Amino acid sequence: MADVTSFLVLSAAVFCGAFVSGLAGFAFSAIAGAILLHAMPPTEAVPLMMACSVGVQGANLWALRHHIQWKESLSLISGGLLGVPLALWLLHNTDSRTFREGFGVMVALYAGYMLFRPAIGYGRLPEGRNALVGFGGGLIGGLTAMPGALPTIWCDIHGVPKQQQRGLVQPFIAAMQISALVMMLLHRDLSMKVAYDVVLGAPALLAGSWLGIFAFRNINEANFRRVILSLLLVSGLLLVI
Repeated sequence: MADVTSFLVLSAAVFCGAFVSGLAGFAFSAIAGAILLHAMPPTEAVPLMMACSVGVQGANLWALRHHIQWKESLSLISGGLLGVPLALWLLHNTDSRTFREGFGVMVALYAGYMLFRPAIGYGRLPEGRNALVGFGGGLIGGLTAMPGALPTIWCDIHGVPKQQQRGLVQPFIAAMQISALVMMLLHRDLSMKVAYDVVLGAPALLAGSWLGIFAFRNINEANFRRVILSLLLVSGLLLVI
């Protein structure tokens, strides 16, 4: 019975995280972690969430392949990859908890304020700043596990439509998570138990991703923005709590 219960808990966590990530493009770990971190030790839950999140990002990239803006995303990714090493150094040499809590407060305040403010009209991102935003995203992602927060906020500030936003931010998030997964593999943080759990959760992962992507394609711009801001609000609060 314990094995059945563990399977159901794993499947529920992976499904919910995959659905939200398929819909919004991020927040898999925030949603799945709210369940998994109460059911298994962090040494198993964190690598499991990382591996599953990479799988969800792969599904997102395939589903959105016709909308991906590779040129713009590459500048984001290049900046992000430069920010990750600095984040790792800060993680081991500074009080990263204070940074996480401070960033969480700022994200929560921004999302809470913007939820009650009318959206601006459709706009374009300023040219030449993607690499800088990517650097900030990589730096923040290395310290908070939220690499997509800053690029997502950047897009929201400039009123970028949902298809363009996902086409720009999705490859960046995928690249940051793949780089983190590679680091885990190099440090041998992925055990056979984690690999077994990934296989067990694969059906729920695929089902949640498909339903999330389906919901994304059918949601209007206003409701998509509300979903994004709500998830930023929850994610920011979780960093503080």
